[in-house]
Amino acid sequence: MATTMSVSFGLVSVPVLVAPATEDHRIRLHEVHRRCGGRIRHRRVCELDGQEVAYADVARGVEAPDGTMAVLDDATLERLPLPTRHVIEVLGFVPGDTIDPISYQRAYYARPAGAAAERPYEVLVAALARTGLVGIAKTAISSRERLAVLRPRSGVLTVHTVFWPDEIREPGPAPTLPVTDRELDPSSARSGIG
Repeated sequence: MATTMSVSFGLVSVPVLVAPATEDHRIRLHEVHRRCGGRIRHRRVCELDGQEVAYADVARGVEAPDGTMAVLDDATLERLPLPTRHVIEVLGFVPGDTIDPISYQRAYYARPAGAAAERPYEVLVAALARTGLVGIAKTAISSRERLAVLRPRSGVLTVHTVFWPDEIREPGPAPTLPVTDRELDPSSARSGIG
């Protein structure tokens, strides 16, 4: 399902249709009853009154420091003041090889939304391809503002959501054994010397 948005930088705004660029083909394993193979179903039960809750009555909530719950339904979430709700706001351009691949989350294709958007879209994609630059942007996907990287791929603009810097864990200390020049010499590896 495509969402209509606009790529915006400076005074330029290019209407685009954004749709997921990937799909998951993993085999989904279900919980089943070991004895007979029947599916195990989980029920939504309210922890306060113990009653089962219909999906139509489920909302999202945020717990306040005092323990009370602020209930947010879809209409409330839609009214949240996200300036990038229907916009991919380009903040700047950087060389594509400066983005650490660990930052990437999900990929989306952005295609021109109508005939009037085709030429500016093509110019943007060609300029990014020619210069090797990528756009760093903010956008709201699924009611959450995210960082994103815009880059060309096979003549199409891709939008990659990326983790915020504080969402990336440090790997911890690196091994401390030094590597020798001999170990790095390709001729040593071919001859079996090590």
